[in-house]
Amino acid sequence: MSKKATSPKRERDPAATWQRLIDATVRLMLQQGFAGTAVEQICQEAGVTKGSFFHHFENKEAIGTAAVEWWGRMGTAHYAEAWKDATLDPLEQLHRMFDIMVGFTRRSDESVVCMVGMMSQEMSATNPAFQAACEKELNLWTANVAKMLAAAKKRHKPKTKFDPETVAWFLNSLWQGSMLVGKTCRSQKLIRHNLKLARAYVDGLFQAN
Repeated sequence: MSKKATSPKRERDPAATWQRLIDATVRLMLQQGFAGTAVEQICQEAGVTKGSFFHHFENKEAIGTAAVEWWGRMGTAHYAEAWKDATLDPLEQLHRMFDIMVGFTRRSDESVVCMVGMMSQEMSATNPAFQAACEKELNLWTANVAKMLAAAKKRHKPKTKFDPETVAWFLNSLWQGSMLVGKTCRSQKLIRHNLKLARAYVDGLFQAN
């Protein structure tokens, strides 16, 4: 057993141990999925004992859903940079949202992937806990985008009638689908192109100033 796994200093820091377990779970499940990830692998990746694992989580399903929830909080914190300035034109907030998403594609050392999207594909049809956790995060992303679209609709004259929530779901689907296709085709450029088209689509909903 490694020294890292039995370090008493780390064992006395439950919050740090919890976070290491979540970080390890996210890394492994993004690489090999839920079914392909074992508790033993998570413990080894996190550098903790199985006893520490079961102190924090009942089973692999529990840590998997916790990882989805953590991912959602982390993602929302990133996206919130787009709308944190309440005085900003809501259309500009949407532009910043697209810029944030494009920024994810410029990390040369990793693919653009989403824990929520991956677990939705793998687990939603068979596991109610995962389905509920993923649905919650997808709903939150959509609600935040719909709020900006609704505010933009009030501030700018629409070129065509549209429902902010419906458009937000379209953008959510495009974002998730683009990450899936981009990962499969190993093309960050493809994702950026799709986001460029999505941004043009949103701008096209409004009359030019």
